[in-house]
Amino acid sequence: MYSLLLALIYIAFISLGLPDSLLGSAWPVMYEQLEVPISYAGIVTMIIAGGSVISGILSNRLTKKFGAGVVTVTSVMMTAVALMGFSFSDSYILLCLWALPYGFGAGGVDAALNNYVALHYAARHMSWLHCFWGVGATISPYIMGYSLTKGYGWNNGYRFVGILQLILTAILFTSLPLWKRNNNGDKEDESNSKSLSLIEILNIRGVKLILAAFFAYCSLESTAGLWASSYLANYRGVDPEIAATFASLFYIGITVGRFLTGFIYEKLGDKLLIRYGIGIITAGLIMVLLPLNGNMVALGGIVITGLGCAPIFPAVIHATPSNFGKEHSQSIIGVQMAGAYIGTTFMPMLFGFIADNISIGLYPIYLLVFTLLMALMTEMLNNKLEKEIVKKTL
Repeated sequence: MYSLLLALIYIAFISLGLPDSLLGSAWPVMYEQLEVPISYAGIVTMIIAGGSVISGILSNRLTKKFGAGVVTVTSVMMTAVALMGFSFSDSYILLCLWALPYGFGAGGVDAALNNYVALHYAARHMSWLHCFWGVGATISPYIMGYSLTKGYGWNNGYRFVGILQLILTAILFTSLPLWKRNNNGDKEDESNSKSLSLIEILNIRGVKLILAAFFAYCSLESTAGLWASSYLANYRGVDPEIAATFASLFYIGITVGRFLTGFIYEKLGDKLLIRYGIGIITAGLIMVLLPLNGNMVALGGIVITGLGCAPIFPAVIHATPSNFGKEHSQSIIGVQMAGAYIGTTFMPMLFGFIADNISIGLYPIYLLVFTLLMALMTEMLNNKLEKEIVKKTL
């Protein structure tokens, strides 16, 4: 029962990853056909992330009322319906309207399952869980690239992924009795956690630092994934159809990295994994930044950047109970997810305006700024926690 439920949670995270990389891979073609500026991709992602913030905040209440299974299935179904809506859209306004259920669904899955896995499963499962998100995020650009290169258009690319999402919804729907049999255990665990207000959460030592670090990481990941294809096509001169496929290399890096990290998680621990990840991201972005002839080094840098991103999100979530206490972890993880969505809401959009008004060539520099912020905040948090430990031992 325990293992079967975990397998279903993995499937839910594949469904969460499927829509996340579609817009970035298709946008070099979409914005021309829709006759809007290239920066308007950021507005769509802002609407999606805004919906995710709202559903993430409400997820704790909804999960307690309806159960994690119902929230998960409903959320996945909402993203499937939204993807089908995208596939039939012929105007930018319609994209923005369908972005609302898209965001509500994504936020519901993310918030409901991250807390559950952090509290109930071993560290390696948190890494592999997000590896399965990467499986979904990697598959969909290939589907979109195939649709574009074969002349089916971006609409059919969304339709293909929407159909796949509907199949996953049906699989998860059949699992509802299994979730119900696990509800009693879930409620028992939830009763041990304290419900805190936002001010109380922010007053816990170190929370502001981890929120800033998580904001920086999610800003980096979302901007890197959304604009990789446009950067390659518009600045590096790669054909749009090929760029759509190559953009998936970033998500392949994340996926492979999280799979491998699961085997070494217990040996290294959260702190070292975050440090190594930041170092690898820095190396990858320097490769993207180098003004060399040809695109192989830049493409390799995008893959390496994805590898560096791999352990950071799972490690931050998994470290929350040990850093701040199990009784506070559920409330803090909820706020962390909200901070993550704020980063994905505004920072890709901000880079869109930079690309429009200055140069899309600033892509690697923009990402390096967030890498530096993330490094600074995590090290400040480590120092603060170490000082707390020293005080307790004296």
